[in-house]
Amino acid sequence: MKIIILGAGRVGGSLAANLSNEANDITVVDSNEQALRDLQDHYDIGVVEGHASHPHVLLQAGIEDADMLVAVTGVDEINMVACQIAFSLFRTPTKIARIRSEEYAGYDGLFKPEAVPVDVIISPEQLVSDYIYRLIQKPGALQVLDFADGLLQLVAVKAYYGGPLVGQELRFIRKHIPNVDMRIAAIYRRNRAITPNGSTVIEADDEVFFLAAKNDIRAVMSELRRLDRPYKRIIIAGGGNIGLRVAKLLERDYSVKIIEANMQRCQYLTQNLSHTTVLNGSVSNKDLLLEENIEDTDVFISVTNSDESNVMSSMLAKRLGVNKVLTLINKTAYVDLVQGGEIDIAISPQQATIGSLLTYVRRGDIVSVYSLRRGAAEAIEVIAHGDKKNSKVVGRAIEDIDLPEGATIGAIVRSSKENPDEKSKNTETREVLIAHDDTVIESGDHVIVFLVDKRFTRDIERLFQVGFTFF
Repeated sequence: MKIIILGAGRVGGSLAANLSNEANDITVVDSNEQALRDLQDHYDIGVVEGHASHPHVLLQAGIEDADMLVAVTGVDEINMVACQIAFSLFRTPTKIARIRSEEYAGYDGLFKPEAVPVDVIISPEQLVSDYIYRLIQKPGALQVLDFADGLLQLVAVKAYYGGPLVGQELRFIRKHIPNVDMRIAAIYRRNRAITPNGSTVIEADDEVFFLAAKNDIRAVMSELRRLDRPYKRIIIAGGGNIGLRVAKLLERDYSVKIIEANMQRCQYLTQNLSHTTVLNGSVSNKDLLLEENIEDTDVFISVTNSDESNVMSSMLAKRLGVNKVLTLINKTAYVDLVQGGEIDIAISPQQATIGSLLTYVRRGDIVSVYSLRRGAAEAIEVIAHGDKKNSKVVGRAIEDIDLPEGATIGAIVRSSKENPDEKSKNTETREVLIAHDDTVIESGDHVIVFLVDKRFTRDIERLFQVGFTFF
């Protein structure tokens, strides 16, 4: 696939790094010559220096026969104009734009061919805010990912000493939780992936990824670790776009305070938040944190624009007695350094954004992609099509499917139509089926696949492709 990426910043650079390893023809456009040189030194990509939305610059990048334009500069207006030019002059098939402003993103009817022709809007701030919200809803989870519109979730937890399943073989799970169906998709032990089977024994400190229906998540977590009590009191450090979005999501169900250094921004936050206490001050001010009873706070969420401020304020909050610390880290190299010590969960906006973008790059009928373990692993929701004659998966039991190494089919979401009476219209119901060896995949199933090594992504795409007889 020929892809042009506008913007060599953190999002654009991370996307180029991910896609360049997958046999794509990548060209990155930016006005920063040094940023382009750094990318070209590390990856097999083309670069063009220039203004991202100028037609002659796009022509230099090869827009005439590009399959996709991904505009992820830091300026919404440049991204929008670039998509407009790509559509009007070159009829580029797929146009993706990073839109940060809610004024644009929330305006109905703006993004369509006859207005601003953007096919897909990507908002890293919204993605990160939703991710943080899911973590708050599942106390003790390291990651919470939604599939099938939230019916099914993939959750990562650290197994603790004393957990009922720790030291037990996986085949005994059903005895521990007989009324809950779940599937362990992967285990990471000392940063090495283990493909689980019935005889695999869970050890303390294992990072366990499991799939279950949303309503069953808490029951499964209780078998792997002591359950954290539900959170009540939350402090958000930083009142930027992410801080504001997180506060809006949380303020009705939790006691929320937000700390912001800029007085003008504090006034804006006060006007746009209904139930959040807005505090003017430094996020690293020890006296301020003590005044706000940091030791009684359940979660401290640091989401300023500075990695250094986020790390330092999080470490201070932890030492002052806060229970859980979530820290935004833009520099991916820092994530591994800080997570697991005084910082409980390091959040990378790039990883959250990359997964969303990969959904539109992957071949096949892909619904969602999540990039995991700093890009090494992936979780994919793909729709199966065809029949037993033209598909390698439809009509086959999971044990008979030739999955690549390290791949696990964890669950299936199956739709069925019901017509209870003549007066009502057909209604569709969706059922979560946790995958077992004898589970047979049907056409139309949403299949959740976990890959411990994303190098095998192409194998999964080929596996779910249908033969020409399907068409």
